Amino acid sequence: MKNKLPYLILLLLIVSPADAQITYWTDILNNGFKQATIVQPSDYEGSVTCTLVRKLTLEKSTKSVLYVHGFNDYFFQEEMADRYIKAGYNFYAVDLRKYGRSWLANQKMNNVRDLAEYFADIDTVLSIMKSEGSEKILLNGHSLGGLTLALYADERNGKELFDAIILNSPFFSLKIKSVVKKTIIPLIVKRAEKHPATSVDLEISKLYGESLHKDAQGEWAYNLSWKPIDIPAVNYGWIAAVSHGLTKLSQGLQINKPVLILHSAKSVDEKKWSEILFTGDAVLDVEEIKLQSKNIEGQFSIQAFEGGMHDLILSKKLVREEVYQTMFSWIKRNIK
Repeated sequence: MKNKLPYLILLLLIVSPADAQITYWTDILNNGFKQATIVQPSDYEGSVTCTLVRKLTLEKSTKSVLYVHGFNDYFFQEEMADRYIKAGYNFYAVDLRKYGRSWLANQKMNNVRDLAEYFADIDTVLSIMKSEGSEKILLNGHSLGGLTLALYADERNGKELFDAIILNSPFFSLKIKSVVKKTIIPLIVKRAEKHPATSVDLEISKLYGESLHKDAQGEWAYNLSWKPIDIPAVNYGWIAAVSHGLTKLSQGLQINKPVLILHSAKSVDEKKWSEILFTGDAVLDVEEIKLQSKNIEGQFSIQAFEGGMHDLILSKKLVREEVYQTMFSWIKRNIK
């Protein structure tokens, strides 16, 4: 269900990004999670907000993590949050503009015309985290959130408000046929200059969603209005935004902080339901992740996981335990 909280009430509960303090209230997850809505400048669709979700460590800590979700997604991964808290990290997540808790009635879900539009949300949340006592900050991005964070880190060279980055199956390539990538995508990108709101169905398989949600074949509970199994059509503007981001990646990114890139050991491309979907990345081409990762200039490590799904921390228990072990071992070495 879309956020239909009246705008006047929002004004009582939220503050501008420039304010030092924000008002939190109980998040939909409960269990110690709090959320705050942050009004951002309006854009081509009207009003814009992003949503900060946090859960703090029991004992005061100056270390924190900021999680950035992927496409057709929002923050719901409580197990991941609790792992960070157990490791002594305050947990923060942002539902970016037009996703999840931040999706407003005037907006097309997930819509963006430039991935840099998300930078304002990230900057705002990082500033809030700093004001709340975070001295060391880890960025953790999944899928399109991973590509966004890589581009963000490159853009913020010398002005970083963070200390390290983990990318979980970063969206480093469109998983489409080569002929489509070389012919159709450039035409859409060109047409997006004048017709960014024209929509197109990507015809992405819903099998990955079925492999995750507990009402289908998976084990996870989340809001299907905010993360639908049938992925909605996207606008030409969105395709252009992603295409431009991938082009920038291919030209090389300079990231001055340690980066850990995690991905499944293989991709899977099933046409109908199969248990095989639990054993690989059903969304991205892992060979492209490995290839495009080489365009990051800086201190980066890369690790593959046998049996890992697209969102590695939603993989089967034994696999995600290995993922967490790798993550926190790396974090201990790279954040002091």
